[in-house]
Amino acid sequence: MEQYWQTASASLNNLTVTSHPDNEPVTIQGIARDMRCIGVGTDAAVFQSLTEPGYAFKLYADGKQDKLEAEAEVYKRLGESPFFSRCFGATDRLLVLKYEEGPTLFDCLLQGIPVPDQVIADVEAAREFVRAQGMNPRDIHLKNILLQNGRAKLLDVSEYIKPGNDFRWEHLKKAYTEYYGLIKGTPMPFWLLDTIRKWYHHWNNYSSSIDEFMEIVSRQLNFRK
Repeated sequence: MEQYWQTASASLNNLTVTSHPDNEPVTIQGIARDMRCIGVGTDAAVFQSLTEPGYAFKLYADGKQDKLEAEAEVYKRLGESPFFSRCFGATDRLLVLKYEEGPTLFDCLLQGIPVPDQVIADVEAAREFVRAQGMNPRDIHLKNILLQNGRAKLLDVSEYIKPGNDFRWEHLKKAYTEYYGLIKGTPMPFWLLDTIRKWYHHWNNYSSSIDEFMEIVSRQLNFRK
Protein backbone atom coordinates (compact mmCIF):
# COMPACT_ATOMS: atom_id res chain seq x y z
CA MET A 1 0.00 0.00 0.00
CA GLU A 2 2.81 2.42 0.87
CA GLN A 3 4.30 2.27 -2.61
CA TYR A 4 0.97 3.39 -4.09
CA TRP A 5 0.73 6.55 -2.03
CA GLN A 6 4.42 7.30 -2.40
CA THR A 7 4.09 7.12 -6.18
CA ALA A 8 0.89 9.14 -6.18
CA SER A 9 2.34 11.86 -3.93
CA ALA A 10 5.44 12.44 -6.07
CA SER A 11 3.85 15.31 -8.01
CA LEU A 12 3.38 17.25 -4.77
CA ASN A 13 7.13 17.79 -4.71
CA ASN A 14 6.50 20.57 -7.25
CA LEU A 15 4.33 22.53 -4.81
CA THR A 16 5.18 25.06 -2.13
CA VAL A 17 2.63 25.87 0.56
CA THR A 18 3.01 29.17 2.44
CA SER A 19 1.23 30.16 5.65
CA HIS A 20 0.16 33.70 6.59
CA PRO A 21 -0.58 35.64 9.81
CA ASP A 22 -4.02 36.57 11.21
CA ASN A 23 -5.50 33.11 10.63
CA GLU A 24 -5.53 33.58 6.85
CA PRO A 25 -5.53 30.51 4.55
CA VAL A 26 -2.30 29.21 3.08
CA THR A 27 -1.34 29.93 -0.51
CA ILE A 28 -0.05 27.37 -3.00
CA GLN A 29 2.62 27.82 -5.65
CA GLY A 30 3.37 25.34 -8.41
CA ILE A 31 1.51 22.66 -10.36
CA ALA A 32 0.84 19.10 -9.25
CA ARG A 33 -0.39 16.89 -12.05
CA ASP A 34 -2.88 14.15 -11.19
CA MET A 35 -3.93 16.04 -8.06
CA ARG A 36 -6.89 18.24 -7.21
CA CYS A 37 -7.00 20.60 -4.25
CA ILE A 38 -9.95 19.74 -2.01
CA GLY A 39 -9.25 21.98 0.97
CA VAL A 40 -7.19 24.92 2.18
CA GLY A 41 -6.58 25.72 5.83
CA THR A 42 -4.35 28.00 7.84
CA ASP A 43 -1.50 25.46 8.14
CA ALA A 44 -1.88 23.13 5.16
CA ALA A 45 -3.65 22.35 1.90
CA VAL A 46 -5.28 19.00 1.12
CA PHE A 47 -5.14 17.25 -2.24
CA GLN A 48 -6.88 14.18 -3.62
CA SER A 49 -4.96 11.89 -5.94
CA LEU A 50 -6.69 11.41 -9.30
CA THR A 51 -4.76 8.19 -9.95
CA GLU A 52 -5.30 6.81 -6.43
CA PRO A 53 -8.54 8.57 -5.37
CA GLY A 54 -8.78 6.76 -2.07
CA TYR A 55 -5.94 8.91 -0.74
CA ALA A 56 -5.91 12.50 0.47
CA PHE A 57 -2.58 14.24 1.01
CA LYS A 58 -2.35 16.98 3.61
CA LEU A 59 0.60 19.11 2.53
CA TYR A 60 1.83 21.39 5.30
CA ALA A 61 3.26 24.86 4.86
CA ASP A 62 6.97 25.43 5.40
CA GLY A 63 7.68 25.88 9.08
CA LYS A 64 4.69 23.81 10.24
CA GLN A 65 6.59 20.60 10.96
CA ASP A 66 5.42 20.64 14.58
CA LYS A 67 1.78 20.66 13.46
CA LEU A 68 2.39 17.76 11.10
CA GLU A 69 4.07 15.67 13.77
CA ALA A 70 1.34 16.48 16.27
CA GLU A 71 -1.42 15.44 13.89
CA ALA A 72 0.34 12.19 12.98
CA GLU A 73 0.62 11.37 16.69
CA VAL A 74 -3.06 12.14 17.30
CA TYR A 75 -4.19 9.87 14.47
CA LYS A 76 -2.02 7.11 15.89
CA ARG A 77 -3.67 7.49 19.28
CA LEU A 78 -7.19 7.73 17.85
CA GLY A 79 -6.89 4.43 16.00
CA GLU A 80 -10.06 3.21 14.29
CA SER A 81 -13.11 5.41 14.83
CA PRO A 82 -16.20 6.20 12.75
CA PHE A 83 -15.79 9.88 13.65
CA PHE A 84 -12.34 10.35 12.11
CA SER A 85 -10.40 9.57 8.98
CA ARG A 86 -7.47 7.16 8.89
CA CYS A 87 -3.79 8.10 8.56
CA PHE A 88 -1.76 5.70 6.40
CA GLY A 89 1.61 7.38 6.84
CA ALA A 90 3.63 10.59 6.90
CA THR A 91 6.71 12.24 5.45
CA ASP A 92 8.49 15.41 6.51
CA ARG A 93 6.01 17.47 4.44
CA LEU A 94 2.68 15.66 4.42
CA LEU A 95 0.21 13.26 5.96
CA VAL A 96 -1.39 10.50 3.90
CA LEU A 97 -5.06 10.20 4.84
CA LYS A 98 -8.07 8.23 3.69
CA TYR A 99 -10.12 10.42 1.34
CA GLU A 100 -13.43 11.33 2.95
CA GLU A 101 -16.41 12.40 0.86
CA GLY A 102 -18.93 15.05 1.74
CA PRO A 103 -19.18 18.83 2.11
CA THR A 104 -17.83 20.65 5.13
CA LEU A 105 -20.35 22.51 7.26
CA PHE A 106 -18.92 25.69 5.75
CA ASP A 107 -19.82 24.33 2.30
CA CYS A 108 -23.27 23.42 3.60
CA LEU A 109 -23.88 27.05 4.56
CA LEU A 110 -22.62 28.23 1.17
CA GLN A 111 -24.85 25.81 -0.74
CA GLY A 112 -27.88 25.83 1.55
CA ILE A 113 -27.51 22.13 2.42
CA PRO A 114 -29.46 21.44 5.64
CA VAL A 115 -27.35 20.26 8.57
CA PRO A 116 -29.27 17.73 10.72
CA ASP A 117 -29.22 17.60 14.51
CA GLN A 118 -27.43 14.24 14.24
CA VAL A 119 -24.26 16.08 13.25
CA ILE A 120 -24.23 17.93 16.57
CA ALA A 121 -24.79 14.68 18.47
CA ASP A 122 -21.97 13.00 16.52
CA VAL A 123 -19.50 15.77 17.32
CA GLU A 124 -20.38 15.52 20.99
CA ALA A 125 -19.79 11.75 20.86
CA ALA A 126 -16.52 12.27 18.99
CA ARG A 127 -15.32 14.68 21.65
CA GLU A 128 -16.07 12.11 24.35
CA PHE A 129 -14.13 9.50 22.37
CA VAL A 130 -11.13 11.84 22.11
CA ARG A 131 -11.17 12.49 25.85
CA ALA A 132 -11.31 8.74 26.48
CA GLN A 133 -8.01 8.46 24.59
CA GLY A 134 -6.45 10.99 26.95
CA MET A 135 -6.55 13.94 24.54
CA ASN A 136 -8.28 17.31 24.34
CA PRO A 137 -10.79 17.91 21.48
CA ARG A 138 -10.42 21.51 20.26
CA ASP A 139 -10.23 23.58 17.05
CA ILE A 140 -13.57 22.16 15.93
CA HIS A 141 -15.24 24.55 13.50
CA LEU A 142 -17.24 24.72 10.26
CA LYS A 143 -14.36 23.76 7.96
CA ASN A 144 -13.27 20.87 10.18
CA ILE A 145 -16.55 18.94 10.11
CA LEU A 146 -17.80 16.97 7.11
CA LEU A 147 -21.45 16.09 6.49
CA GLN A 148 -21.24 12.47 5.38
CA ASN A 149 -24.48 10.55 4.77
CA GLY A 150 -26.23 12.59 7.42
CA ARG A 151 -23.47 12.05 9.98
CA ALA A 152 -20.40 14.00 11.11
CA LYS A 153 -16.79 13.22 10.26
CA LEU A 154 -14.14 15.40 11.94
CA LEU A 155 -11.05 16.69 10.18
CA ASP A 156 -7.80 18.37 11.34
CA VAL A 157 -6.98 16.80 14.69
CA SER A 158 -3.59 18.48 15.13
CA GLU A 159 -4.58 20.52 18.21
CA TYR A 160 -5.99 17.61 20.21
CA ILE A 161 -2.75 17.34 22.18
CA LYS A 162 -2.88 21.00 23.23
CA PRO A 163 -4.24 22.01 26.65
CA GLY A 164 -7.10 24.40 27.27
CA ASN A 165 -10.50 25.04 25.74
CA ASP A 166 -10.74 27.39 22.76
CA PHE A 167 -14.59 27.25 23.01
CA ARG A 168 -14.92 27.12 19.22
CA TRP A 169 -17.22 24.11 19.35
CA GLU A 170 -19.29 25.50 22.22
CA HIS A 171 -19.83 28.73 20.28
CA LEU A 172 -20.66 26.87 17.07
CA LYS A 173 -23.13 24.61 18.88
CA LYS A 174 -24.81 27.62 20.47
CA ALA A 175 -25.11 29.34 17.08
CA TYR A 176 -26.62 26.17 15.60
CA THR A 177 -29.11 25.74 18.45
CA GLU A 178 -30.26 29.35 18.66
CA TYR A 179 -29.85 30.78 15.15
CA TYR A 180 -29.39 28.12 12.50
CA GLY A 181 -33.13 27.43 12.19
CA LEU A 182 -33.56 30.95 10.81
CA ILE A 183 -31.28 30.33 7.82
CA LYS A 184 -31.51 26.54 7.40
CA GLY A 185 -31.61 25.62 3.70
CA THR A 186 -30.75 29.15 2.56
CA PRO A 187 -27.45 29.56 0.65
CA MET A 188 -25.21 32.14 2.29
CA PRO A 189 -22.77 34.32 0.29
CA PHE A 190 -19.10 33.54 0.66
CA TRP A 191 -18.18 37.16 1.43
CA LEU A 192 -20.51 37.14 4.44
CA LEU A 193 -19.25 33.84 5.86
CA ASP A 194 -15.65 34.91 5.35
CA THR A 195 -16.33 38.23 7.05
CA ILE A 196 -17.88 36.43 10.02
CA ARG A 197 -14.85 34.13 10.15
CA LYS A 198 -12.52 37.12 10.36
CA TRP A 199 -14.70 38.84 12.94
CA TYR A 200 -14.75 35.71 15.06
CA HIS A 201 -10.96 35.49 14.99
CA HIS A 202 -10.84 38.95 16.54
CA TRP A 203 -14.18 38.78 18.28
CA ASN A 204 -12.91 40.11 21.61
CA ASN A 205 -12.35 43.40 19.83
CA TYR A 206 -16.07 43.60 19.07
CA SER A 207 -17.87 42.09 22.05
CA SER A 208 -17.36 40.79 25.54
CA SER A 209 -19.52 37.68 25.11
CA ILE A 210 -20.53 35.25 22.37
CA ASP A 211 -24.13 36.52 22.68
CA GLU A 212 -23.00 40.04 21.82
CA PHE A 213 -20.95 38.70 18.93
CA MET A 214 -23.99 36.81 17.60
CA GLU A 215 -26.04 39.99 17.90
CA ILE A 216 -23.58 41.71 15.56
CA VAL A 217 -23.88 38.82 13.11
CA SER A 218 -27.68 38.90 13.42
CA ARG A 219 -27.80 42.56 12.47
CA GLN A 220 -25.73 41.85 9.37
CA LEU A 221 -28.07 38.99 8.42
CA ASN A 222 -31.07 41.20 9.23
CA PHE A 223 -32.84 38.68 11.42
CA ARG A 224 -33.75 38.29 15.05
CA LYS A 225 -34.48 35.30 17.16
